[in-house]
Amino acid sequence: MAVSPQDVKKLRDKTGAGMLDCKNALVKADGDFAAAEKILKEQGLASADKRVGRATNNGSVFVSIGDGKAAMAELTCETDFVAKNDVFRSAGEKIAAAVAEQGSADKTEALETMVKEAIAVLKENMLLGKTVFWTVADNEVVVDYSHNGGQIGVMVKLSCDTADTAAKDEVKSLAFDLALHAAAYNPAYLNREAVDPAYLKEQEEIFTTQANNLGDKPEKVIKGIVQGKLNKHLAQICFVDQGFVKEDKKAVKQVVSETAKAVGGTIELSDYAYIAVGQED
Repeated sequence: MAVSPQDVKKLRDKTGAGMLDCKNALVKADGDFAAAEKILKEQGLASADKRVGRATNNGSVFVSIGDGKAAMAELTCETDFVAKNDVFRSAGEKIAAAVAEQGSADKTEALETMVKEAIAVLKENMLLGKTVFWTVADNEVVVDYSHNGGQIGVMVKLSCDTADTAAKDEVKSLAFDLALHAAAYNPAYLNREAVDPAYLKEQEEIFTTQANNLGDKPEKVIKGIVQGKLNKHLAQICFVDQGFVKEDKKAVKQVVSETAKAVGGTIELSDYAYIAVGQED
């Protein structure tokens, strides 16, 4: 069947595969986008951990942390000029604070009104994008990190055994480094338990096809290859299993464990949030 250049480009943007490979995959899949993506992965032509989304808008991510609450809000606009404007940035900060104050990530009428008020002043279309809200207990630490002028915003939450452990400088420093790590690597999942079983099954099917393409091998060998590929993939996409940004020979969970031992308490990387302006999930 015929496929449109737009579909080919969309598949290429998502997978990183070549234009011709994308076209052939779409033809083979009878235009089914998800099936074509899977074909490219089975052929080893697409990154298995490639995530959707190229930033297509201007804007910024704003954060509000305090009084037992933490919030992030994405505010997009048409131009980079407006994204740097004081009125725009003030509006974003107020919206993030309002998300924290309302105690939920719901896009309420009050939040939309704040966006409309900024539009009226700046005469440019704006949209409230992703929002995040967390409660923060006394034994928890939440730290944020902003990259590239707010184009990427990250929050990380550490849960400790006590408030005294959470208050230690070493723990706060660890939280900041983990936020920096998340901004750099954008992990898809917190840990292996958080991975969607359907996604795991799909990856197993993909890796099984890849292993079978290597030639005639015993079933036991095939299973070993598939499990090895799956473990490597999970280490790439799960936050706690990734190589730490400042010491990639150690997994994030090892660094967390070492810090906990050093301060004489327990620390768990319990949550994180990542927002990139204009990027789809």
